[in-house]
Amino acid sequence: MTQIVELPLWLFILILLFAAVTALSHLLLPSVRWFFRLRLERAVKRLNRRLKRPIEPFKLARRHDMIQRLIYDPDVTREIVNYAAKNRVPENVAFQKAREYAREIVPSFSAFAYFSFGIRVARLLANSVYRIKTADSNDATFDAIPKDATVVFVMNHRSNMDYVLVTYLAARDSALAYAVGEWARVWPLSWLIKSLGAYFIRRRSRGALYRKVLARYVQLATAGGVNQAMYPEGGLSLTGALQPPKMGLLSYVVEGFDPESERDVVLMPVAINYDRVLEDKVLIAADQRGDRRFGARITVVVGFILRKLWQRLTRQETRFGTAAVAFGAPLSLREAGADATVEALSDELMARISGAMPVLSVPLISTVLLEGQALETQALLDRAAQVLGQVPLANRAVDASELETELRQALNGLRARGVVLCDQSIWRANPEEVAVLRFYANSIAHLLPENAAPALDVSATARS
Repeated sequence: MTQIVELPLWLFILILLFAAVTALSHLLLPSVRWFFRLRLERAVKRLNRRLKRPIEPFKLARRHDMIQRLIYDPDVTREIVNYAAKNRVPENVAFQKAREYAREIVPSFSAFAYFSFGIRVARLLANSVYRIKTADSNDATFDAIPKDATVVFVMNHRSNMDYVLVTYLAARDSALAYAVGEWARVWPLSWLIKSLGAYFIRRRSRGALYRKVLARYVQLATAGGVNQAMYPEGGLSLTGALQPPKMGLLSYVVEGFDPESERDVVLMPVAINYDRVLEDKVLIAADQRGDRRFGARITVVVGFILRKLWQRLTRQETRFGTAAVAFGAPLSLREAGADATVEALSDELMARISGAMPVLSVPLISTVLLEGQALETQALLDRAAQVLGQVPLANRAVDASELETELRQALNGLRARGVVLCDQSIWRANPEEVAVLRFYANSIAHLLPENAAPALDVSATARS
């Protein structure tokens, strides 16, 4: 027992490293984790005092615990048995598949990352790219919702900036959970997005087991008071107009709702419109091809952000016009009743989004130029003001006192992009860019009297 044992130096160092790691993991790390967990809980308590809708415990639960709760859920367990029988595999294999799905879906929300980093980036990016306008009634509409209700923001999807815009606007009220597609499943973007509370979904997956795991996560989060945001259109609009709703995530929310539960679920329609959609030409090209292959590269996105930051640092104008957000009338699932179908609720929500759509300068200019006439500057501005006068007052996101200034800015921006042509103060549509004008005009066409803006005759415009 007292004999001397000789070891190579490298082996001795390796043993010391293993011993240190073991001691660290068993003795020190639990204490360190407890210390930081305690500090985090205190920070969240302070944060909740200033939020209108405090962060619920469900959102702060450890990711491992949430995954375990999800895969041992009775509904998921039954689907695991069905999967094993259908695919003729052992149940432990099916169970492991469910665990993989759960690990892929469940986020690892960090209040620090969300409120200290995510919100600041969202605020900086949103204000660098747009002038932000919100409807005067937004605050009153949101404040009227019971504080113990789960709020689900149901939005039209115009741009990937929608995520940034609504996250920024909702920051003083609560933290939102988003569903994001496969485009975000690249490191380190995936880590950042999960820390901000977003959860990944496979839009093309049709497997019953995957759908059940996803459905139960959405239902547990909703029952736990996690405020969420989703897009009933299922993807970006390729035409600028509202698209027919897809049931998807909304069906999970409705199917999992218990009218007798203490917590109501309130669906908040949100209408978003832009003077310029960053991806407009990419979306138009996809519509013309008849597919949804956008072909955007992460390097393009990073380059765009860096360019905007540089322009802001050097005090250059960085904005592309106005982005406007308006809330429609909220829809309570409890008040809708147990007989309300997902289809009826989806149609009603899209109608409320449509009715709340903000009207901005570029859609107005686009509507006028699509009428086909070449107009002198003042005549064009007067006609745009006439079109705005046909829009319900609540939808006008352009103040009357600023109307001419904003219309001129819109015209100059469209001319700089080559979408419109100007010759001696006479404005007309560029025949090669009519699709861009139509993309923006489509966003407000449903608010105008029928046939207010007839289709543009491209050949006639080319001859003028």
